[in-house]
Parts: sequence; structure tokens; C-alpha cells
Amino acid sequence: MPSSAAAATEPALVAASFGRQFYVRSRTGAWPERVAVTRGKRTDVCVGDEVEVRLLGPDQAVIESLCPRRTTLQRSDRWRSKLLAANVDQAGVVVAGDPPFSEALLLRMLIAIETAGIEAALIVNKSDLAEATRAIAPRIAVYRALGYRVFEIAARTQPDAARAALRDWLARRTTLLIGQSGMGKSTLVNTLVPDADLRTQAISAALSSGRHTTTFSRMFELPAQVAADARIVDTPGFQSFGLAHLSESQRMHAMREFVPLLGRCRFNNCRHRDEPGCAIRDAAERGEIDAQRHRLYVRIGDEAD
Repeated sequence: MPSSAAAATEPALVAASFGRQFYVRSRTGAWPERVAVTRGKRTDVCVGDEVEVRLLGPDQAVIESLCPRRTTLQRSDRWRSKLLAANVDQAGVVVAGDPPFSEALLLRMLIAIETAGIEAALIVNKSDLAEATRAIAPRIAVYRALGYRVFEIAARTQPDAARAALRDWLARRTTLLIGQSGMGKSTLVNTLVPDADLRTQAISAALSSGRHTTTFSRMFELPAQVAADARIVDTPGFQSFGLAHLSESQRMHAMREFVPLLGRCRFNNCRHRDEPGCAIRDAAERGEIDAQRHRLYVRIGDEAD
């Protein structure tokens, strides 16, 4: 026989997370959004999680249980791991030419996204800055050749065109937007969700997070005229992105151009650095795969060591 606590639980979706506080909404629309906490010291809950909550009064809840996840994206260093989002269908990595994006950071994000089994695309913002966009075009072409979908938009100066370009891609999916600071991701979020700032302020006030309105992840439902049945998860801008939670095998399998060459090296335990007979390094030297991506991959391995 179910307990009274279990009988009183309601299905909910985590719409924002800040520290050990969460903002949840009913998955059935039965009650207003509210602040929730976990039992004990549990912290393994993140935006996008489907949970069961017990309602406490008109505006609070306790998360009682966590439903199985379809996908999970995280970043980590050697000391801790940070969950970014769960149950997302795809991710858009926002880059730009002004300021120039960091390809080292882009590669780290894509490795994490690929390993999580999430479809990734590049959103090249500020495309109205012609000279800056031309400067990064050769590097963007590398990722387009690898099969990544690329959208070129100008969220600030051409918002209608930006929404039109992304509409079909966003429709009927939950999309994570991620990127380094300065790429215009916040502008893009406000282009897709006109009242995003007001919603963020309301969540911030409810979570008592004060001025920290850009340091927590949050989910927005997109207006139907922007994209049908669509949600985005906005994350803080990053300056670093650790991959300590991934093994070397996971990292190398996330490099799309490496996969056809794996198993062709002279040594079974080849790390694709300076070992003799390395099929991947030889391919980079011949120009058959991108040498810069290979160098950045080696740097990630060196840092992991």
C-alpha cells in the first residue's frame, strides 16, 4: 500500500536550479510554478529533470523522487562535477567572430555533448559583423564538413530572420543553448523568448538569488509563433569547461573524424600524440583531418594527465 507521502506526490519539471534550490512547474498544469528543495543533502537534480514533488502550501514543494533521464549533460574538474541539464534533445553552441570564439572551449563542449548522446549544432551569431564573421568562416567550415548543422544569425539586429532560421530546428524539441561569455547568447534567448528577462527576475526573486540572475540555468517555453511545442534551456556563459568525468576512450570517440581511424594505429593503446605509427596523427599531418582539432584534442589529454 502506498504511503500517504507517495500518494500526495505530483509530477513536475525542474525549470531552474540555483545552488540547492529549484524552481518547478507542474507537468499537467495543475498548479502554479514554485520553489522546491530536495530532501536531505541531495544535489543531483538539474534543469530538465522530471521529478515527483510533494506540495507544501501555495508556493513551495519538496522533491521526493527523480524520474529516469533520457540524456544528461555535465562538466567537471578533478574535484567536482556540475550537472547542466537533463532530458534535452539537442544543443546549440553559440559562437561569434567578435569577440572571436575559443575553439578550445568549443571542442570541449562538443565532446561533452557528443558523449551525452545529444545532437549538436553551431549557432554563429553576430553574422551582421561581416569582417569578424569572415575571419572565423574557415574554422566554421571545418565543423560543417564534419556534419554539424550550422546556423548563421544576427540575433540583435535581425531578430525576425534569426527566429525564422531556427524555427523548424527548435520545434517539438527541448534545446540546450550553451556558449562562452560574450557570444550574444543572452540576446538570442531574449529574441526567442521576449519576456525572458522578466521571467528570470521572477525566478531569481523566488529563489532569493538576488543579483545572481545570470548564474543559474533555466528553462523557457517558447511562444507558439516562435516554434511549436518547443523549450530552451539557457545556461550561464562559460570561460572553462572541464571533462574530468570522461574517459580517454570517450573523448576520442567524440571526435567524429577520429572514429574511422580508430584501431588502425600500430599500438592498441595509442593515445594519438607522438606514438610511432599513429593513424590519426599521420592523417592530421597529411591534411586528411583537421590538424588544429587534433592539437586541441592532444592538449585536453595533456591536461587530463
